[in-house]
Amino acid sequence: MKGLLLVLIVLATSEVFSQGKLVGGRCQGCEAVFEYGDRALSPVDTLPEFNTKKQKIRISGTVYQADGITPAPDVILYVYQTNEEGVYPKKGNETGWARRHGYLRGWVKTDKHGSYTIYTQKPELYRSEPAHIHVMVLEPNGKYYYIQNFLFEGDKNITEKIRNNPTPRGGNNGIMELFEKGELLVGKRDIILGKHVPDYN
Repeated sequence: MKGLLLVLIVLATSEVFSQGKLVGGRCQGCEAVFEYGDRALSPVDTLPEFNTKKQKIRISGTVYQADGITPAPDVILYVYQTNEEGVYPKKGNETGWARRHGYLRGWVKTDKHGSYTIYTQKPELYRSEPAHIHVMVLEPNGKYYYIQNFLFEGDKNITEKIRNNPTPRGGNNGIMELFEKGELLVGKRDIILGKHVPDYN
């Protein structure tokens, strides 16, 4: 019975991932970009627990085509993160990549202007790493890959190597300033599709 279940899982996984083509080298968990199921995605998503947290953040930006000028519509971004305690929280009934990523995750799909917005809590440091939000990209043509994490200016764990990365995936090092706007901390991150992603073309 377990063997049959394993076969079914492998077949289902193969069918899902045949939709896309992983580029940019190995990526543990990039397949989670497909796990939105049959929900209708929009350019705006609010991650769980947003309304109960003190440090609420809003991240928005524009996704551009490879030329860095033309807005890219219908691009899916998958994000996941730690909570304010630096933990990837779980409820215990997670399936798929949520068993690793936890439930603080979400998906947005850019509008005709390439715009997206994510409402969430500000993550805390994870071990010795800077506080960060992981980002995966799924393009309409099926290419999927990770880009530099969302990072936050002023984080003591941001190294010069991170800050001065000459080939940051997505077109920038991911470090954003957060500005106070009412009860929100607001940041902006633009993304260029395929920028510095190996084997993209």
